[in-house]
Amino acid sequence: MTALAGAGAAALLARDRGLVWHPYGPLDGPAPYAVGGASGVRLSLTAEDGARFEAIDGMSSWWCAIHGYRHPVLDAAVHNQTAHFSHVMFGGLTHQPAVALAEALVQRTHGDLAHVFFADSGSVSVEVALKLAVQYQAAVGRPQRRRFVALRGGYHGDTTGAMSVCDPVDGMHALFPGLVAEQLFLERPPACGAGGSGGSAGAAGGLGARDDAAVARWIAAAEALVGAHADEVAAIIVEPVLQGAGGMFMYAPECLLALRRIADVHGLLLIADEIATGFGRTGRFWGADWAGVVPDVMCVGKALTGGYLTLAALLCRPGVAAAITASEQRALLHGPTFMANPLACAVALASLALLDEGCLDRVTAIEGELAAALAPARQLGSVRDVRVLGATGVIQLDGPVDVAAVTRRALEHGVWLRPFRDLVYTMPPYLCSGAEIATIGAAMVAAVTDVHGDGSESDRAGV
Repeated sequence: MTALAGAGAAALLARDRGLVWHPYGPLDGPAPYAVGGASGVRLSLTAEDGARFEAIDGMSSWWCAIHGYRHPVLDAAVHNQTAHFSHVMFGGLTHQPAVALAEALVQRTHGDLAHVFFADSGSVSVEVALKLAVQYQAAVGRPQRRRFVALRGGYHGDTTGAMSVCDPVDGMHALFPGLVAEQLFLERPPACGAGGSGGSAGAAGGLGARDDAAVARWIAAAEALVGAHADEVAAIIVEPVLQGAGGMFMYAPECLLALRRIADVHGLLLIADEIATGFGRTGRFWGADWAGVVPDVMCVGKALTGGYLTLAALLCRPGVAAAITASEQRALLHGPTFMANPLACAVALASLALLDEGCLDRVTAIEGELAAALAPARQLGSVRDVRVLGATGVIQLDGPVDVAAVTRRALEHGVWLRPFRDLVYTMPPYLCSGAEIATIGAAMVAAVTDVHGDGSESDRAGV
């Protein structure tokens, strides 16, 4: 694996600047790093100043490349499908990869999530879920139910409907008045952790101690809010036990269990957004497994294809599907052009098969390795919290992270990270060895120490 040559990387970065918008960045923002190759769990990167790095990808390319890069099984799945056909429309047609993937997804869920709708991204699957909930309520004679209950701190995507159920304060609602629907929001659930450490999942990882009184108060507030607005609400949407882009926050599974009960009492659908939490990321195959909850609708994406191609899916229970089928429209009113793309479905099937080969055991091991590797960060004065759940490790600072500086320092320690807000975090590929997880943790601690200080007297004095 070789980085782009210095002149080639410089030319690429110059062409990119002012031409290509990168996520949440201005056209004239800091230069990105040029990727020259990717293999296993490593990226070959070149910086604008010509510095070259062979770095472990601590991000799994935004949490999707769980098996790493150039995996021979996944490469073969894509190659073999191209020998047949790479894409056909799904309207009026079907094909083996789509049907086999739908069967495989249903087999890996609990309860009776028996019907599958394919979408082309996680955000789109959330859009479909919201539309499905509104169609369902109309079909059962409650057309006035068109709003949603969501959680503060939640994130469900950047498309318009999905954005409406993201956190209304830290999200983008204020920038799009009149475009984003006004939904109902519950406070962020109480954290799972040890010793009231500001949201910690505990030094040993996992969903451990929680404040039972705080959980009871939160459940009572949830019952009151939903009860007061039930006649206008179609569904509750939630990321099970781990809120991702809204803050890498881990919360008590009892809250998810309560939302299942509240939804049932009021005839609402419960939508589980498993886009980030599914496929083992939290240490259970589905995040909802921590609470033993079966949602009415489940959205999956990101790691579905092992990071090879964009694909998402929605699964729902028979009662929901039956109501839609018996309605005037009869159809779920959505149909992406690249719905059930055969290449994506084929590689998703291969990725699911790899997950069956001990990946969850490896995630459990990664949890312990991350907890040990990140433990030294607890002693840093610039650190507010350290938390670990499954293959997710978080260092939360006491103020905004210097993204560019922490990213560069982590690279100098051999790891690619993408911090945001006050968080330096990792969601590594499951393929990482114990030594590689140790390297990721050490790089995170070192980058925070180097850039934000260790809280010592000399650090505070600027020495």
